[in-house]
Amino acid sequence: MDVIDTLSGIAAGTRLDELRAHRPAAREQAQATYDALLFPFDDGAMSLVERYAVAAFVAALFDVPAAEQHYARLLSEEDPTIAAAVTEAVELGRGAGPYGSFGGELVAESQAGPELILPSHLADALGARLTAAIHHTHLLALHPRDSARERLQPLVDAGWTADGIVTLSQLVSFLAFQVRVVAGLTVLAAEGSH
Repeated sequence: MDVIDTLSGIAAGTRLDELRAHRPAAREQAQATYDALLFPFDDGAMSLVERYAVAAFVAALFDVPAAEQHYARLLSEEDPTIAAAVTEAVELGRGAGPYGSFGGELVAESQAGPELILPSHLADALGARLTAAIHHTHLLALHPRDSARERLQPLVDAGWTADGIVTLSQLVSFLAFQVRVVAGLTVLAAEGSH
């Protein structure tokens, strides 16, 4: 059993538990990645509050209730004030996505969509580093086509190091994977109970 099982409501010995047991390395690696990114030995590049805030934001953007509640709880236990600000930021950042522009032959698949710009009261509550991280997270989650090197500059300007930016990007990528797996397994678990 791992956090994906827990968030998906998979009980030991069920059909889905047995299905996931066929890929033990995938299960172990997903759990190891979760542990390394959310509970690191050294959080110097990205604080726990920043990690939990990004996780809560991503889970809420993708609208996966079990994951959203899990990460919101972690963040609330660490910093209730930041948790309230992240909840408000989510409401401003929700969207269908993915948005962004393609060039060349794929231009017809381009889709315009709003980019998140936090109002000053939220930016003040979150601070410069976390505000930049939330903006970047929104870009990666809902505007992946618009990601570009120059889009990293606001993170640098807010004090993010190269290691921190890599950690932030890895965290967002992992969470996008994790919440989609949880969403799919939750649907399968619900179908299996009927």
